[in-house]
Amino acid sequence: MRWDARRLDADEETLLPGMPSLRGLLRSVEVPEFPGVTMHEVLCRSALNAVPEGSRMPFAYTINPYRGCLHQCVYCFARSTHEWLDLDAGRDFDTQIVVKTNLVEVLRRELARPSWKREHVALGTNTDPYQRAEGRYRLMPGVIRALADSGTPFSILTKGTLARRDLPLLANAARDVPVGFGVSMAVWDDDLHASLEPGVPSPRARLDLVRAVTDAGLPCGVFLAPVLPGLTDRLADLDAALEAIAAAGATGVTVVPLHLRPGAREWFSAWLAREHPALVGRYRQLYRGGAYVPPEYRAWLAGRVGPLLRRHGLDGRSGGAARGAEAPSGVPGDDEAAFPAGSMPPARHDAPRGRAARARRSRDGAVPGQLALI
Repeated sequence: MRWDARRLDADEETLLPGMPSLRGLLRSVEVPEFPGVTMHEVLCRSALNAVPEGSRMPFAYTINPYRGCLHQCVYCFARSTHEWLDLDAGRDFDTQIVVKTNLVEVLRRELARPSWKREHVALGTNTDPYQRAEGRYRLMPGVIRALADSGTPFSILTKGTLARRDLPLLANAARDVPVGFGVSMAVWDDDLHASLEPGVPSPRARLDLVRAVTDAGLPCGVFLAPVLPGLTDRLADLDAALEAIAAAGATGVTVVPLHLRPGAREWFSAWLAREHPALVGRYRQLYRGGAYVPPEYRAWLAGRVGPLLRRHGLDGRSGGAARGAEAPSGVPGDDEAAFPAGSMPPARHDAPRGRAARARRSRDGAVPGQLALI
């Protein structure tokens, strides 16, 4: 292959620093299309990842073709997973991309096992399967065919407009198995978008993807996520976002406040201190109880979102697929009423757990195409 001359380990007895811990490494390469980025091509042992029994996720298995992400979202919750590879959750997550080159072959083998029960498989739960690296490696067409051929239902969540390439394939798959599709959008201001998610296609391009998905005959939910306190939770911003989402033909909306897990927390906090120092104190207060905003903020955000969903025909009563965003009484609605970062108890999460709970939530619509305010 023409990359051989670009191999970083071509004449070296050792691999890149930290890479001996990367199982199945074939080679590490740099390619002209992605300056400053290293692709670590590996042979994976498994393709299907079982979701832990205690998880709150509404699916049982995931597939992650890539580790690390060229979207480079400052807030990405998956950043800490790079530390398992002896890489850092900051710059390395953005520039050291692991590619599972034999993913499709391994997946077909796993799906052919008599023990496989054709449980729902989710893609895009960790890093984006349609990040720019997919344009080179083209793993997703084989994944889609393998899942459809085996009778396995699946869903995809992405920010990558490269997904348009596979819409005919997804439409064909949907004739044989249930297929869910979701597009994630967080930022509508162009400057904020460029600063927070520099490798992600523009919001307009992603709205065009929503329209293309629905034109292809597939339902398409939008994840308005993450909502960033003090940055994207103003009433005018939420109104503009939901108006655009409705106009694009989305079949549902999921609204998720920012999560700041270890790894992402440190990287995002450094960005916040550099770009918006006035908000540092508010974020320390909001997230002092852990990775999640407290219940008070979730209720406040629900109070803002609920009426907007009704206004734009995205709630259940208007014939849309929205759920779970009823506004509590006494919630401020004017655009100047920022959520007060006062004294609050830490967030609690008392949702049911386990596979039975996942199945129950799946039946209740907590999948792409529906709304759940978390």
